[in-house]
Amino acid sequence: MTLPESNGNGGPVRLDGPWTHRDVAANGARFHIAEMGDGPLVLLLHGFPQFWWTWRHQLPVLAEAGFRAVAMDLRGVGGSDRTPRGYDPANLALDITGVIRSLGEPDAALVGHDLGGYLAWTAAVMRPKLVRRLVVSSMPHPRRWRSAMLSDFAQTRAGSHVWGFQRPWLPERQLVADDAALVGELIRDWSGPQPRGAADDEAVEVYRRAMLVPSTAHCSIEPYRWMVRSLARPDGVQFNRRMKRPVRVPTLHLHGSLDPVMRTRSAAGSGEYVEAPYRWRLFDGLGHFPHEEDPVAFSTELVNWLKDPEPDR
Repeated sequence: MTLPESNGNGGPVRLDGPWTHRDVAANGARFHIAEMGDGPLVLLLHGFPQFWWTWRHQLPVLAEAGFRAVAMDLRGVGGSDRTPRGYDPANLALDITGVIRSLGEPDAALVGHDLGGYLAWTAAVMRPKLVRRLVVSSMPHPRRWRSAMLSDFAQTRAGSHVWGFQRPWLPERQLVADDAALVGELIRDWSGPQPRGAADDEAVEVYRRAMLVPSTAHCSIEPYRWMVRSLARPDGVQFNRRMKRPVRVPTLHLHGSLDPVMRTRSAAGSGEYVEAPYRWRLFDGLGHFPHEEDPVAFSTELVNWLKDPEPDR
């Protein structure tokens, strides 16, 4: 693998490739995107501790398949604005649907990994007319996540980083210490047993550099603080109640069988919240980053499902 160079004055975020970089305005903030291709919009949403570049393998494949592939940086991460507030899932979902509108598209197929998957579930419930299809990787439906984190000791232990994020300031300092060494440890620990894809040394270096951009560590942690601190608060109870509404678009749910962060048992069963064709696909031997650990298998599954006019009917 050749380490990509930064693009112009884009620092460690606007990495060179066959894609085009630009900024779009949505929901009161500015968001960085990388895009390729023409056709129906597929909007790719990254998770923690990553940024848009996690989709580097899927962008050209989707473009070649006839889609307009766009990978965005979530609020507070990568090249997007680092605002002082707005990191609850409802507002982050409005960022996503706002980007769809700013791109001039009537709707999008949302593809989300980890936190991006949590927000994709949320957007599909909150703004169903803007979501054509839903693809979620390594993340259960928000109501399943809540239930598993509160009642399943094994999942509580697997998601210990989320509980650790509740401390003030210390998690941010830990994330950036020693040139963001912890980012590399998390990616390697959360990947499958084979040293490939996400855990590649040069790829890890890219993610470490991106985390060192000022305020990124704090903004990356804020959504997880909301997810836990709101559990007993009125806004959290209201969000959980709101997420009872079923997803009514075709949904593809992808998961690595060896994911140590989000247990298969926690993710499986999310289909009970989908009143539309729902497909569960387990990648044998992969960890928390299936789209990077085996990009060919992941991209093939994704493209075939997106091009199927009647999935699972």
